Amino acid sequence: MTSRTRQTVVHFSSDFRLPGFDAPQPAGDYRVDHDEELVEGTSRLAWRRVGAFMHLPAVATQAPTQQMVPINPADLEAALAKDLEQS
Repeated sequence: MTSRTRQTVVHFSSDFRLPGFDAPQPAGDYRVDHDEELVEGTSRLAWRRVGAFMHLPAVATQAPTQQMVPINPADLEAALAKDLEQS
């Protein structure tokens, strides 16, 4: 099975929390990795998302350690929509 990882950066204007996070995260830009697998047997090239991971802390934060936390893409989209409503 062929797989790939797409990297994106999401922006939060205010503090946010995702399910499974121990504490709210500060506003900022966050790198998100989307793991995808090639869907075999189709006449067109298609990819299926099989996982998503957010890198903590925010991109501009100078921290001695970083971690990659698994997230649900639907939860991320909901948090981004809420953040957009608040700004």
